[in-house]
Amino acid sequence: MKRLKIGGVPEHFNLPWRLAIEEGKFKAAGIELHWSDMTGGTGQMIKGLQAGTLDIAVLLTEGITRAILKGLDAKIIAVYVKTPLIWGVHAPVNQGINQLNDLDASTFAISREGSGSHLMTYILAKQQGWDPTALSFNVVGDVYGGLWALNNDEAQGFLWEKYTTQPFVDQGKCKRIGEVLTPWPCFVIAVRNEVLQHEAALLQAILPIVQKRAQELKNSDDAAEVLAWRYALKKDEVTAWLSKTEWSDQLDVDQNDIQNVVETLHELNLVTDEEQTNWSEKVL
Repeated sequence: MKRLKIGGVPEHFNLPWRLAIEEGKFKAAGIELHWSDMTGGTGQMIKGLQAGTLDIAVLLTEGITRAILKGLDAKIIAVYVKTPLIWGVHAPVNQGINQLNDLDASTFAISREGSGSHLMTYILAKQQGWDPTALSFNVVGDVYGGLWALNNDEAQGFLWEKYTTQPFVDQGKCKRIGEVLTPWPCFVIAVRNEVLQHEAALLQAILPIVQKRAQELKNSDDAAEVLAWRYALKKDEVTAWLSKTEWSDQLDVDQNDIQNVVETLHELNLVTDEEQTNWSEKVL
C-alpha cells in the first residue's frame, strides 16, 4: 500500500475526493491517500508542496502556475474543475462601499501572497481598469481572517469563492458588491516533481478514480442535498452552483488554458520575462 499526502480546500468542490477516500476507492487500488484540509487555500498548499508536507495538491490554476514559474519544484498533471470559479467581491457592511469602483486603490484582505484571493484581485483591477500598483494587501490567513479584516477596518475588499461566503453574507458579516470569474479552468491537480518521478503510475491510477466519483456525484439525484448538508449551504444555492460546475473527465491538460494564465500573469507583472520563458516545460 503506497501512502500519499494530498491537500485541498475544505469546500464543496472537493467532496468527490472525500467520498472516494471514505468509500475506500483508493485503497482498493493499493493507494492510501491521506487528505488534509487547507483552510489557507492555494497559498498554504504551495507552502506544503515546497516543504514536502504535501505530495499532491488540488489548487487554483493561477496560483500554482505562478508558483511553478517562480521556482516551485512541481508540475500540473490534470485539470480538476474545468469551469471558472465565481469569486465574490466582499466589502464591510457599514462603510458605504456599495459598488466595485469604490474599491479602486483600496486595501484587500488576502489569505497569502500568491494565493487566489491575491492574484484574482489583480484580475479584478484589470477588468475594472484600475491601476494595479495602487492596490495594497493585508495577509489574513483564511476566510475568517478576511471577515475579521473587513469588520476591523483592516481591509476594504476581500475576494473569496461566492458560495463558501454566502452564509457570512446572509448573517450580515460582510456584503457582496460584485463577482469576478476566472478566465480559465479553476482547479488543477499538482504534484511535487519528486513524487511524479517515482510514482507516475500511481498518480495515473488516482485520476480516473476521483473523476469517476465526481461524475457520479454530479449525476446523483441527492447531490445538492448531500453537498448542502456537508458544507452548511442552502440547497437551492448548491443546485445553482452544480448547474455551473463541471469536473474534468480528461487525463491531459489543454496547453491553451495554461498559456492564457501565463500571459495574464505576465501582463500584470506577476511573473518576469525570464520566468515566462519555456513555461510549458516548467508547468506541465
